[in-house]
Amino acid sequence: ISSSCCSSSSMFVIIIIVTLAPKRKTKKKHFVQQKVEVFRASDPVLSVLMWGVNHSINDLSQVPVPVMLLPDDFKSSTKIKVNNHLFNKENLPGLFKFKEYCPQVFRNLRERFGIEDQDYQVSLARCPPLKDEDGQCVGLLLTSYDRTLVVKEISSEEVEEMHNILSEYHQHIVTCHGNTLLPQFLAMYRVTVESEDTYLLVMRNMFSHRLHIHRKYDLKGSLVSREASFKEKVKELPTYKDVDFRNNMQKVYVSDEEKQKIMDKLSRDIEFLVRMRIMDYSLLLGIHDVERAERDEEEEMESSYEEEEEEETDMAPAPGSTSPEGISGYMSSFKPMGPGEFDPYVDVYAIQSAREVYFMGLIDVLTQYDTKKKAAHAAKSVKHGAGAEISTVHPEQYAKRFREFITKIFA
Repeated sequence: ISSSCCSSSSMFVIIIIVTLAPKRKTKKKHFVQQKVEVFRASDPVLSVLMWGVNHSINDLSQVPVPVMLLPDDFKSSTKIKVNNHLFNKENLPGLFKFKEYCPQVFRNLRERFGIEDQDYQVSLARCPPLKDEDGQCVGLLLTSYDRTLVVKEISSEEVEEMHNILSEYHQHIVTCHGNTLLPQFLAMYRVTVESEDTYLLVMRNMFSHRLHIHRKYDLKGSLVSREASFKEKVKELPTYKDVDFRNNMQKVYVSDEEKQKIMDKLSRDIEFLVRMRIMDYSLLLGIHDVERAERDEEEEMESSYEEEEEEETDMAPAPGSTSPEGISGYMSSFKPMGPGEFDPYVDVYAIQSAREVYFMGLIDVLTQYDTKKKAAHAAKSVKHGAGAEISTVHPEQYAKRFREFITKIFA
């Protein structure tokens, strides 16, 4: 892909060792010498991620789509080791490894979620993903430059948990035809730079790539230790929690029909999470205030009116500016959208109401109820009392309490 918005790119020769690695067998290919275009990013891990995504999607495009997925597809991976003797430190590390987990499975999931591989490739690899300044997440939390994808650093244990649920998750997505509040998992990678492994999970962004979020909540259905800290509350866009939701007397205003649709979807997803013995997940709720957005837009237009007037004579349309690019790119070929308008094919988690647009999805769904969580539950029960609404409870109890809480968030 040629980069129109990244200032520096270069061509050089690299040596690649490709290993196709189902767990049971390892098959090595011969050394291949080829020219590859690489992209500059401030972080070497990001540079390798972008290179790897380009390489894997280009490789997959040469492989026929299987008629059906086989059990081995849920265990397979592809590995690439690159030793770049013509070292160019501005673009890529001299030695790195890139591993893609279950490429055929995630390819199938992307298709079921309505995302074409070429659009995915452009959204993730045309320009470096942006680091999330939220500061909540341990490790990397990135958003693609067009804000349609999220890249989250996960632990090796979470990689294992993803493998544990992937087959059932895929079946759940097939059954509900992709109509879910669960995260849309699109790919999983391991990037190795200087012998250090970074595990990355790519998901669709639950929030809009164009509508600004004015308020944000992370809801677990528990009131114990579920209030945003003072440090969090002074942020430009704080992540509020259950106690804040109650204290702010916040409500979600949708029709009875829309509420029923949401709760049906939520119940189906929660049943899946209980079957997988998963707990400690949250409902991420983002609220876009249409009237506030209109006011902000008017103020912005007034403040920039004179500046625009001066520049107008010099402005010319950018070449190729109307050509579709990335997951959200095709929208530029339609008429511009007004305040509060969105495309349901891109903003799949959006729910329209009279004065607000809500974005609702389930997050943090890779925590299985293991011995660590059982120990945490026992410790919290001692501290807060056995009847306290602590977040660490077994999956059935967690699901029941969570569903009851979410039912009450509607006006």
